[in-house]
Amino acid sequence: MAISELELPSGVRAHDFVSPPLLAEGLSTQVAEQLRDAIEARGVATLVVSGGRSPVTFFQCLARQPLDWSKVVITLADERWVPEEHVDSNAGLLKRYLLVGAVAKAKFISLYCSATSQEEAAEQADAALAELPAIDVLVLGMGDDGHTASLFPASPNLTEALAADSSRRCLPMMAPSVPHQRLSMSRALLASARSPILSIQGRSKLDTLRAALAGDDLAEMPIRAFLQTPLTIYWCP
Repeated sequence: MAISELELPSGVRAHDFVSPPLLAEGLSTQVAEQLRDAIEARGVATLVVSGGRSPVTFFQCLARQPLDWSKVVITLADERWVPEEHVDSNAGLLKRYLLVGAVAKAKFISLYCSATSQEEAAEQADAALAELPAIDVLVLGMGDDGHTASLFPASPNLTEALAADSSRRCLPMMAPSVPHQRLSMSRALLASARSPILSIQGRSKLDTLRAALAGDDLAEMPIRAFLQTPLTIYWCP
């Protein structure tokens, strides 16, 4: 079974790769090309990526791409509410695998801050994201439960986070796994990306995607909010 065999919405493109290293290389080449195009057109490029363990090889490949990184702004689609030195920090992950070498010249906007509450941290992240230029490239992942970024089914703020017309850029979210407290970009901000990409690996993710395509309840599977043109999906076993 390949992702190209699924019945995708009109305008949604898909690329199959035979292994994670080849996917990472192909994805990094495409993302770098789109960032170069944005720099040429507007003088600056904005990249939003997801954290977790799956994107590490992609980050390493992207860091080797020739690009004027001083003209790139990078931030995260979501973050665990833990300090950057914590093993679960997405910002810490980026600083180890992406924001190295020439990429260290990029401007990084962190979602994390030390605050008295998760809500206050989300408000500060929301204010920081007000300085974010328009998103050129967005790379999302997807969980087996159909979540993306930290838009988890049954999270208390999910309705507001999924509102297409929300004025919030970042909201506090709750994950079913530790660490529970998360900060996530809203659907409204994520959906503004010029070039959204979904990168997934494994047969289970293909089954999850198939289930997501078969329904329309966004609260049940938040990834459904993004399964529309001009999305490009990258998949490997």
